[in-house]
Amino acid sequence: MVKLNKIYTRTGDDGTTGLVDGSRIAKSAPLMAAIGDVDEANSWVGVAVAALDPGSVAAAMLARIQNELFDLGADLATPADIQFGFGPHDMALRIVPGQIARLEDEIDRMNDDLEALRSFILPGGTEAAARLHVARAVARRAERAAVAAGADRDLNPLALTYLNRLSDHLFVLTRHLNEAVAGDILWKPGATR
Repeated sequence: MVKLNKIYTRTGDDGTTGLVDGSRIAKSAPLMAAIGDVDEANSWVGVAVAALDPGSVAAAMLARIQNELFDLGADLATPADIQFGFGPHDMALRIVPGQIARLEDEIDRMNDDLEALRSFILPGGTEAAARLHVARAVARRAERAAVAAGADRDLNPLALTYLNRLSDHLFVLTRHLNEAVAGDILWKPGATR
């Protein structure tokens, strides 16, 4: 359990931040950009949840995702273990295959009820769906940032897979939420020429 007695530590005043293993890196490092983007995606998911019925299936799915995004941030902030690599163990919180499988299962179940795509979809629709479109775009940015960070250091490959699947999940969930009201808002190429 995490216990924070003090919010400020002054250890980051020099422009560095600590990783889980105690090492320090620049706050401007690509890894920190990825961790920050994951945090922002999580915040946008929370903004979307605020527009949903708290007892809805969508809110429950997103609550799990928000928790997993904290797991993902911890995973990114934890260098590979000499003995365990990126495998889960008592000293490291890692994204695991079951989390990705659950996202895929939820995507498939939601997608079963949707019509095949006939065009690209414009972000919008219900308030919750519009907010989730922002979360989806930020999740894609987090994925790009994590790939860039992976050029400098080894990252858990499952963390990258989770980010890729997450944006797919959020996309399908926006379609699912909009389907219940008026359906997708389709792109009409050249409509304003």
